[in-house]
Amino acid sequence: MRKVNTYIGAAVERVEDLRFLRGRGEYIGDVTRAGQWHMVVLRSAIGHGTIRSIDVSKALSIPGVNAVMTGKDVGSPVPRIPFRRPIPSIMPYGQPVIATDRVRYVGEPIAVVLADSQEIAEDALALIDLDIEPLPAVVDARKAMSNAVNLHEDAKDGNLTATFTGEKGDCASAFRQAALVLKGTFKTQRQTALPMETRGLVAEWDEAAGKLTMSGAAKLPFFNKRAMAKVMGLAESQVEYIEFDVGGGFGARGEFYPEDALIAFAARRFNRPIKWVEDRREHLMAIGHSREAEADVEVAFAADGTMLALKSEMFCNIGAYMRPNGTTPVRNAAQFITGPYKVDNFSVRSHAIATNKTPSGTYRGPGRYESCFFFERMMDKAAVRLGVDRLEIRRKNLIPHSAMPWPMVNIGPAEGWDATFLDSGDYHQCFDAVVAESHWAEKASNSGKMIDGRWRGLGIASFVEGGASGPREHARMELRSDGKVLLAVGSSSIGQGIETIFAQIAADALEVSLEAIEVVHGSTTLLKEGFGSYGSRATVMGGCAVIDAANNLIEAFRGAAARRLGVEAASLTIAEGVARSADGRSVKLADCAGDGLAVDGVFHNSKPTFTYGTAVAEVAVDAGTGQVQVLDYLVMDDVGRIINPETLHGQVVGAAVQGLGAVFGENLVYDDEGQLLVGTLADYEIPLASDFPNVHGHSTELHPSPNNPLGAKGAGEGGIIPVAAAVANAVADALSSMGVEPDELPLTPPRVWALIDAARAR
Repeated sequence: MRKVNTYIGAAVERVEDLRFLRGRGEYIGDVTRAGQWHMVVLRSAIGHGTIRSIDVSKALSIPGVNAVMTGKDVGSPVPRIPFRRPIPSIMPYGQPVIATDRVRYVGEPIAVVLADSQEIAEDALALIDLDIEPLPAVVDARKAMSNAVNLHEDAKDGNLTATFTGEKGDCASAFRQAALVLKGTFKTQRQTALPMETRGLVAEWDEAAGKLTMSGAAKLPFFNKRAMAKVMGLAESQVEYIEFDVGGGFGARGEFYPEDALIAFAARRFNRPIKWVEDRREHLMAIGHSREAEADVEVAFAADGTMLALKSEMFCNIGAYMRPNGTTPVRNAAQFITGPYKVDNFSVRSHAIATNKTPSGTYRGPGRYESCFFFERMMDKAAVRLGVDRLEIRRKNLIPHSAMPWPMVNIGPAEGWDATFLDSGDYHQCFDAVVAESHWAEKASNSGKMIDGRWRGLGIASFVEGGASGPREHARMELRSDGKVLLAVGSSSIGQGIETIFAQIAADALEVSLEAIEVVHGSTTLLKEGFGSYGSRATVMGGCAVIDAANNLIEAFRGAAARRLGVEAASLTIAEGVARSADGRSVKLADCAGDGLAVDGVFHNSKPTFTYGTAVAEVAVDAGTGQVQVLDYLVMDDVGRIINPETLHGQVVGAAVQGLGAVFGENLVYDDEGQLLVGTLADYEIPLASDFPNVHGHSTELHPSPNNPLGAKGAGEGGIIPVAAAVANAVADALSSMGVEPDELPLTPPRVWALIDAARAR
């Protein structure tokens, strides 16, 4: 007989996978509505220009083309996409849902064609006569700050959309006392999350009911519902978002984009179901980009390696407009630049700068990936300059367990953010465990040596991962007529296995079998309010809402059982789905299936959780070609409490491989005119399964979070955060005899070879 409360922590196979393996998943590409039209989008082919004219007459002459919409058809003024955190300074930089007078990036929507089929719509698209007068473009963030090319004339700060600042202690005094002052400049390249499934939507307008239904929700259905209502001039009750299966998200897929509004306008105007699915080329130019940042970092150290102070100025290229959540990477880069280290004197500025590139937003580990690279490279440089062991300089500066919870520097403007504390953990314990498990001492003996014609190197990096974004999450439980419990959650599925995770949590909380729980998720029809999946929040926020709903269902069951048995509710003992009276009579939960038991649950939280960990990379570098091979990669994190070790392992290892792909190849390259030079997956190189065979993830639950009843911490992003730093440090270690400093990503063979060549020429 099963012991009570054993599903949490068990390696339960994902319940979702059976339908996927049988080909029974339902993605937006599978959704078809009677009488639907297909939408395709005419996008700007230049980075910056003034629209002189648009002639759609030839396109409209093609049989099967039903309409062509331009900005004048959408409204005057054209609505802008709402922000998730409406900081005053960013308001002028919101994106119009369609360009009318001016285009600011390659891929910006200018018109849409509506036709009987996608093929017909694409043929018509090629016949639209578009005349755009080119304007000077600016693609470099630092150059854009001069405002020589001003993208937004109505914005008082020109191209500087926002600056996030943080101050702590007395930097000036600390720098005067330092034995070593070290400066460095670092760059991370522009990337995108590249989920396997491109974006797509089906919009339906019910004229009689005055209701808009959007199918294909992902990540943020409830925010998108509110945003859509605002853009369309509707009440929130007139909009519903329906979630289907999703082929990945990683922070980019599921935000509110211009196409969301355009397809909704079309559906309402023509009272027809409209379907849109982008192709991969569109996807690369139009989905949110991320990661492009440059940092000037200055650190002060005592002679023994103790860090005294840090100053940093970061320049984040956000593209032409501010995305709904576009401030997050910029703020996080400032908030997390010191990672898990104790820095008493601190001054940081992180700028969000507009350029003629695709607007940038969140991507797994936003801002943390970049700042970890900046800081951990400085730690290795300082160790070399001071003659201190790389491990010891980190041990000396890691925040001690005794200092938890550790207050983080307040980064402003802070509208909507609470004061933040690193909640729990022993960073030294995890660090030492990784060093031991990676066999650091044994491998370090090969550092900087040539073995079998290649230079060996070892690198290390530590990180923290924020999670459990508030302010709340909702769940609902209903006892069905067949005796099973229907669990509806406000969290969205983006491939992370929430049907399994939430079933485990609910089954333990109710003390019933896993098979007795059916999980539905994401759609705004299920709950009055929800918040979705972002910021590593689903397990903590959604899981704790499930616990609250389960407690409420148990109490509802107690009342129903008491009525059936004719006793006081308080006299009943409830265990394993059975209510027992003092005289031995009992009622099963399933017996009350006809009693209408349905309850809501909610979890309020303004205190985030912080997973933390360390990664070690071992590499071999071919100096003749610049090729870097990852021989071994290990990342270890402490996630507070593990709900399902198998799904967690997949998250951690998958994130690490995703990060390795970014380190070595993924790069959205633009020319000086704002032209995107990457149009296919032949240009945008992503990792293959065979590229990184020796990637290991090890997760622990040594220090539960005190901020939620599960004790869990968000764990979907930690695997990617330290990758660039650990690998770059390993490459520097391998080529230490040449003085190579890999401070700019990606580490492609040509770039590594050029660094080696330059070092040899010195």
